[in-house]
Amino acid sequence: MLQSKIDNGSLIVGVLGAGQLAKMLANDAYRLGLRFATIEDKPGSPASFMTKLDFSGKGNDRERLDEFIRNVDVITLENEFIDPEILEYIEQLKPVYPSSKTLNLIQDKYTQKNTFRDAGLDLANYAKMDNIEDCKEFGARFGYPFVLKSRKYGYDGYGNETVDSEVEIERAYNNLTKNNKSGILAESFVRFTKELAVMVARSKNGEVVVYPCVETIQRNHICHKVIAPAQIDDKITEKAKQSAVKCVEAINGVGVFGIELFLTTDGEVLVNEIAPRPHNSGHYTIEGCYTSQYENAIRAITGLPLGNTDLIMGAACMINLLGERDGSGVPRNPDKMLTKKAKLHLYDKTESRVGRKMGHITAIATTVEQAVSIAEDAANNFKW
Repeated sequence: MLQSKIDNGSLIVGVLGAGQLAKMLANDAYRLGLRFATIEDKPGSPASFMTKLDFSGKGNDRERLDEFIRNVDVITLENEFIDPEILEYIEQLKPVYPSSKTLNLIQDKYTQKNTFRDAGLDLANYAKMDNIEDCKEFGARFGYPFVLKSRKYGYDGYGNETVDSEVEIERAYNNLTKNNKSGILAESFVRFTKELAVMVARSKNGEVVVYPCVETIQRNHICHKVIAPAQIDDKITEKAKQSAVKCVEAINGVGVFGIELFLTTDGEVLVNEIAPRPHNSGHYTIEGCYTSQYENAIRAITGLPLGNTDLIMGAACMINLLGERDGSGVPRNPDKMLTKKAKLHLYDKTESRVGRKMGHITAIATTVEQAVSIAEDAANNFKW
């Protein structure tokens, strides 16, 4: 049924969400001759302007959802914070990728880590924390510092507390449990030389493709820069890619997935976590690879053959453009919006907030050094 609709250009991809990831998914869906629909709690999100089939913020939530479902053929998601019960409801009516079963395995970080451990993947020491005494026992057993994390809904450093000594446990634990009903996880602090990431696409037909292993550089727990490929030993690259594929297979994932990893000071590759959607570390693929993460996400959920993930040139660099103040979403210096050899992506957000992702810059070149230099020169022109 989906194939016949693809053939006649009538297949409609629905996305739960309408932010910048949905916007970039829409670009490639249209390029593949497909149609696109969005749904979001509030109207006016970036992707909502790209389709007449936007069901954001209109009337009763269930009525809006039902109308959205009726108007699409296959559904995917923009973030992992969706209630699995809602996905289960949708799955009775239309195919959804990734599935509620996949989401149930990864939304809770403790369950996610157990799933990966059972699949034979290498992880940092971790345990669930039911009370302050559990935290003290974890520190005594594995040492300090360690990290306390909310088991659900954490991102970009939100929902994390680093504990440097036993004296800090009560403060950190209370901060995280104050308005948190999802539980707490403790994880040993990983001493790493690089943070790595690998994008993996897996289709509903079981086909798998893997993108280059990249290095991600963080500022204040938010991704600042992505360098492709990561400047690491070939054996480490292969281990990272193999680990990423095992993660996706362990959760029976369909779609595109971002897997974050650590390269430790001892040369080990440890899995950090997985995102069941297009990922910030894969933005570079739009210009940097023959097939972007967004195109392969669409291909994966519709049953189309997956595309070539090789770099077009020898290297790529992506730099996030973050809000520097609270206010208008329009750059303060539009007269300097000149990127020369780099490619600019603005997300069309109406409001800027400190640390909010407002856009990104991508540069491709024959060497990593050239790509980084071009991207940095372009990114320095932007102020919010």
